[in-house]
Amino acid sequence: MRTLRIGMSGTDVMEIQAMLQKLGYYTGAIDGIFGPQMQQAVIAFQREFGLIPDGVIGPNTHFAMQRYLVGYDTYTIQSGDTLYDIATRYNTTVALIVAANPGIMPNRLRVGQQITVPFGFPVVDTNIDYTYEVLQRDIEGLRARYPFLETGSAGRSSLGRNLYYIRLGTGPNQVFYNGAHHALEWITTPVLMKFVEDFSRSYAEGRMLGGYDTSEIWNAASIYLVPMVNPDGIDLVLNGLQPDNPNYDELIQWNNGSTDFSTVWQANNRGVDLNHNYDAGWEQSKEAEQAAGITGPGPTRYSGTFPESEPEVQSMVAFTRAHDFSLVLAYHSQGEVIYWDFQNLAPPEALTIGRAFANVSGYTLEEISGIAAYAGYKDWFIQDFRRPGYTIEVGLGTNPLPITQFDKIYADNLPLLLLASIIQA
Repeated sequence: MRTLRIGMSGTDVMEIQAMLQKLGYYTGAIDGIFGPQMQQAVIAFQREFGLIPDGVIGPNTHFAMQRYLVGYDTYTIQSGDTLYDIATRYNTTVALIVAANPGIMPNRLRVGQQITVPFGFPVVDTNIDYTYEVLQRDIEGLRARYPFLETGSAGRSSLGRNLYYIRLGTGPNQVFYNGAHHALEWITTPVLMKFVEDFSRSYAEGRMLGGYDTSEIWNAASIYLVPMVNPDGIDLVLNGLQPDNPNYDELIQWNNGSTDFSTVWQANNRGVDLNHNYDAGWEQSKEAEQAAGITGPGPTRYSGTFPESEPEVQSMVAFTRAHDFSLVLAYHSQGEVIYWDFQNLAPPEALTIGRAFANVSGYTLEEISGIAAYAGYKDWFIQDFRRPGYTIEVGLGTNPLPITQFDKIYADNLPLLLLASIIQA
């Protein structure tokens, strides 16, 4: 991580602001700008931890902050310790400590024994720009807190970034949720990650979530999630074009001569719109893009040189074929709409399920038309598997949606995400 000081800005500054706010050091705006108020918060943190109080986040300060960024600490048992005392000290619960340490015997703690202790605050921040680096750190933090989670890579992006997957549950009914095929629609990633965290905590503590018994869902279903399908595009949108990008000159050309990708870029790092690259009406998509004046790589709608030309799409296809998904959800923004069919190929139960999703979310159930009606993930799944597949368009407004919409988006979609894991037509 780069050294941060007053006057600097960026998504990494925003992450530190959110962390300092959770700890009570910072009360200012989470805006990614390292101003005087943040500097004073850093100084207060440094004094608390015996660091040089210079207001600069260098290696030593960052090292001290790291445990709070990932959301857990490694604690060495001392004489007289109990899990209740440790939980009180960390403002957490005994149930969460037990969940983080499989096999621990609360009445037989050994002096010198090292355990993982989750902090009382959530891992997943829902008030920041959600980058690939944040995703990586959050997966690390959630795995430490909830080692019953299965995580791995479903493939790689064109720049070699992992397309991480997470699995909730061990039941026979397999479902698949993915987010952020489109770079501007990165808000769908924290929606899925917050769901993972809330579900995991509910399961660990034996609590209900949204009126559902998560233990019952865990035993009935296997929920697979790929929260960020397009990490390279999201990096362009949130962190900007970096000098070491292998497509640096081409990307500027594809972006109409601009180095600003923050409000226009939906594609991957090769200028291909991933949700137009699936082999489902790809030829119609190609005809529609040409009619729209799209002749090559660019910010949006370019479907590539052939179906499944992009490594991200190849990965999603292979991951899907390697499982037996009864239902899939592809998360996008915006419109508060659910799309459910593709060329009349959806099975009869798809409409019934779609109506149930619309009912619990408040979204409208519709059929899509025009250039967006072809070559998407949902389209390909319905075509090749003849099973229910849905595109969920969250939020309202212009992409990228502001993170201030997160709470409403999540409240609308939590019941849908829960219902989708167990619904039977």
